[in-house]
Amino acid sequence: MVRQRVGTSLYAGFLFTVLGLVAWASGQPFVFPSLGPSAFILAFDRRGERTRTYRIVGSHLIGGVVGLTAYTVLAAGISITATHAAFSPNGLRLAGSGVLSIIVTSWGMIATDTNHAPACATTLIVSLGLLSTPLQVAIIVISVVILVEVHAIVLHLFERVTSDSQ
Repeated sequence: MVRQRVGTSLYAGFLFTVLGLVAWASGQPFVFPSLGPSAFILAFDRRGERTRTYRIVGSHLIGGVVGLTAYTVLAAGISITATHAAFSPNGLRLAGSGVLSIIVTSWGMIATDTNHAPACATTLIVSLGLLSTPLQVAIIVISVVILVEVHAIVLHLFERVTSDSQ
């Protein structure tokens, strides 16, 4: 049990380190909050159903596109980082954008069998104005692709090493 905890923790950290290095080298937001839970799921359930590439990439893609659409339609130009007065129109627009993005992202994930809860955080990150440009949404999706591809490479190398030693 301790070995699994340590291994999962270190592996999730490794996966996130790769993206941190990409973010550092590019100056772009290749690290954002919903990637942490995705890295944890990959590290904890390395070959499980929850780690399927189509599920993780598809869900974050849905979340990003839906979040951008909701933000563009309801809350363009405002952000959750600003302080909004009680009952303000901007606060209502942001709340509406967030609620709409969760509803549509949840529906989209269920409809496409891409259920991956961290994508709900992605849709909120976008719909609440934190990373809300088409370029930033593209970077989100590219980050997720990098994450799952690094995971796939590590698993492949691990399988090669362990099968060669037998």
